[in-house]
Amino acid sequence: MIRVLVTGGSGFLGSSVVRGLAAAGLDVTSADLREPSAAAPGVHHVRLDVTDPALVDAVVAEARPEVVVHLAAIVTPGGESNRALERAVDVDGTRHLLDACVAHGVRRVVVSSSGAAYGYHPDNPAWITEDQPVRGNEEFAYSHHKRLVEELLGSYGSLEQVVLRIGTILGNSVDNQITALFERRRLLRIRGSESPFVFIWDTDVVAIVQQAVTGPVTGVFNVAGDGALTITEIAGLLGKPVLTLPEPVIRAALAVGKRLGLTAYGPEQTMFLQYRPVLANDRLKTVFGYTPSRTSREAFDDWRHSRRSY
Repeated sequence: MIRVLVTGGSGFLGSSVVRGLAAAGLDVTSADLREPSAAAPGVHHVRLDVTDPALVDAVVAEARPEVVVHLAAIVTPGGESNRALERAVDVDGTRHLLDACVAHGVRRVVVSSSGAAYGYHPDNPAWITEDQPVRGNEEFAYSHHKRLVEELLGSYGSLEQVVLRIGTILGNSVDNQITALFERRRLLRIRGSESPFVFIWDTDVVAIVQQAVTGPVTGVFNVAGDGALTITEIAGLLGKPVLTLPEPVIRAALAVGKRLGLTAYGPEQTMFLQYRPVLANDRLKTVFGYTPSRTSREAFDDWRHSRRSY
């Protein structure tokens, strides 16, 4: 039985991964600052603050995992968050964990990265593959920190590594910053930019993590369903109008809104709307050996239909 430690095990993705690994018969320890919302049968929960290197070392030493699944990160900062705290969790916390893994004989780490690690750039290729450099923008903490984490991993060559650059996750109960965009009365589009979305269903992500834990393959993999949907196509499926504006107009409005406290987003957010990396999943299917159960369109349709039941 493989012993697995999951950091961030009480989060949305973490709780699903913990349940999935336990159901597959693995010996799972879930580590998080938060208590799990519902106890998973057979799973041991420990309190873990990844910003405390002594505590991280003690938790890894006690759990004695063969594989660590690292999901702990600040994806949606709260109102009291700040850039220093987010870096302490995302980047320094990862370093503390990797040091403990090396010190205590962990064989493999599975790390949840993001398509955001590629960054939001006008010269991104139409379909971005794993051989493209990670250029996470400093303007976006999450994007920049994912880039820094991946650069950090290069210093830990003694560990087997599976790095999952995950696209936008959808599922029956998903409610996040991206889905909030789709709940608006009108969808916003920058003139001259369709900026397609790629989606992956949450149960596919759990299955991919499980395969990364138990399988032999290592490396970096984009995690997304086949195909993509433009904002215009998404609006059509939702039966909503599209508000198309020039980039300078949106940039100016965000600058004023941020200054007045009307929005949490600043003018740099236009890059997110314009230059979203569109993840090609060929390597996931041919090298890693997993074909997602849903295309991006099918995942969006299933999410859309699930919202009607609320």
